[in-house]
Amino acid sequence: MTQTAAGIDELAINTIRTLSMDAVQKANSGHPGAPMGMAPMAYTLWTRFLRHAPSEPNWPNRDRFVLSAGHASMLLYSILYLSGYGLTLQDIQAFRQWGSKAPGHPERGLTAGVEATTGPLGQGFANGVGMAIAERRLAGEFNKPGHDLIDHGTFVICSDGDLQEGISAEAASLAGHLRLGKLICLYDDNHIQLDGPTQMAFSESVVDRFDAYGWHTQRVDDGNDIEAIGSAIAAAQADGRPSLIAVRTHIGYGAPTKHDSSKAHGSALGEEEVRGAKINYGWDPDKHFFVPDAALAHFREAIPAGEKLVANWREQLAAYVREFPAEGSELQRRLAHRLPDGWAASLKTYAVSESLATRIASQQTINALAGTLPELFGGAADLSESNMTDIADAGIFEADNPSGRNIRFGVREHAMGGIANGIALHGGFIPYVATFLTFSDYMRGSVRLAALSCQPVVYVWTHDSVALGEDGPTHQPVEQVASLRAIPNLHVIRPGDANETAAAWACGVERQNGPTALILSRQKLPTLAGTAEKARDGVAGGGYVLREASGDAAWPDLILIGTGSELQLAFGAAEVLERDGIRTRVVSLPSWERFEAKDAAYRESVLPRDVHKRVVVEALSPFGWERYAGDEGAILGIDHFGASAPGDEVMRRFGFSVDRVAEIGRAVVRDGLRGRIATVERSPESC
Repeated sequence: MTQTAAGIDELAINTIRTLSMDAVQKANSGHPGAPMGMAPMAYTLWTRFLRHAPSEPNWPNRDRFVLSAGHASMLLYSILYLSGYGLTLQDIQAFRQWGSKAPGHPERGLTAGVEATTGPLGQGFANGVGMAIAERRLAGEFNKPGHDLIDHGTFVICSDGDLQEGISAEAASLAGHLRLGKLICLYDDNHIQLDGPTQMAFSESVVDRFDAYGWHTQRVDDGNDIEAIGSAIAAAQADGRPSLIAVRTHIGYGAPTKHDSSKAHGSALGEEEVRGAKINYGWDPDKHFFVPDAALAHFREAIPAGEKLVANWREQLAAYVREFPAEGSELQRRLAHRLPDGWAASLKTYAVSESLATRIASQQTINALAGTLPELFGGAADLSESNMTDIADAGIFEADNPSGRNIRFGVREHAMGGIANGIALHGGFIPYVATFLTFSDYMRGSVRLAALSCQPVVYVWTHDSVALGEDGPTHQPVEQVASLRAIPNLHVIRPGDANETAAAWACGVERQNGPTALILSRQKLPTLAGTAEKARDGVAGGGYVLREASGDAAWPDLILIGTGSELQLAFGAAEVLERDGIRTRVVSLPSWERFEAKDAAYRESVLPRDVHKRVVVEALSPFGWERYAGDEGAILGIDHFGASAPGDEVMRRFGFSVDRVAEIGRAVVRDGLRGRIATVERSPESC
């Protein structure tokens, strides 16, 4: 290498470092140390290996880069600005400020070039595994001899914190099993975390652990040796296994007193420390946000190089379409996230005589949709036979079977959620994942990020109440749905029968701007009169009038509101109450979020403000139902844990029956009963 080339490398690396330091210092908030240490390996990756196109950041065959160590966001923002992704120097100067495209942690959709919303440690690592799975699956579907249209890598930069989180262990184990050879993770092995040296809490050999996972592993002893880093990346690309490259870096590199110190981790260095670091780099300490012309020109070479990559790929695509027109049209549809015409025609309509668990109705719906939606791709956390999520005769996605449509995640709920996000972020698929509702707690961090980053993941959470029975309170969800309803942009749908389940799946498939949670029963539920005609539009609207009150009066005397397995109780109780002369409307309200998104006129048509007598029935926590019960209504729910017994007995002892709902309805209308209603018999106390 010539001296000139070596000089531009050092200049470019130090530009990343100084921009990161200056931005954090100006904001007086952020993480300067990691970008200072990681700059050489990020520079090497982005300028020598990463196939990307700044002018077309969503080019389908680009390599994916995920900064799992999202706290080091200024590393990424500096590179994106320097490479020409549309960030301006003013954006960098507004780091962590209102309206900036450079927020505290990377956010997908806000900043061009950011592939994943990261920051909660370990999430980006799992996203990377999902992206690598999606690349392999899409390539297995569409690539033909001589036409490798889908052929790109996934690169992740992770920290010690990422690798301490359990989600990364789960995801790494699965990645090794699947031999995801296009996944390369650069580990920022700086020996420091927020509280101090990593050795105080982290003494294992990370490389040996990844060897045991079945990964290809390497060490680079000098994090400033870009030739060694480049050689390691090249070796990783040549191996058929996922790769971990442990790069020995130095947090706060060059800072006079905070080099290799936790004090460089999570706060601004201070003006004098910034000056000292710049002097150590050979920079003018009085220049802030200084970008040498030579460094900027060097980075901006990525623009024409990327345009050439895109042009070549489009030529490949055109040749592919000419030779394989049907496959080419399908690939373009999938990459554009367009549903095919008539996709919903396969959805079954269930007759009133049919009785089946909503998890079974979900299974039938998955298999109906699979024929018209080849992008449907997912699986369960070792519960496919209980969640009923397999696509029949579609094979298992494995190292030797990339065309399989069913993923076996193993007992790895959190990684499953993060991997599903990665599949969605990659594009070309509608990912769905499944487990018992009570175990949704294990994947909550990933669910929250799917909602935050607007990813269209479908969650299939079954065994949805104490009615699951004998497994007892450890497996019987009580508080989960209430907590899930609190997550912004997550659509929670608890269908009451098979027709509502098919409609709920349609909602999940159609939704492009966020995740959908389907809350499904273990036990059989009757198909209710009216759902065949009303559920498709009614569930899409979040709530609807399933059974109207008798008579010609403007308003009913009482509204019974139900979801899931308790909708049948509301329906049955209404018939009893009508015989008593209480004109009763039944409202199915499976999704608060979708109902609240409807206009005021629609909501008023379902739940008129002038009808104050209401009863809500749901065999889950009553938390939050006050908004629909109103000041004069009552809520029958569960405010304690369940019990081990046959499901029908648990429900009966806790007071979930037609007669009990009817009794509460009478009391609300005649006696003014209101508020939360205690269950008839509490579970045995254990504390």
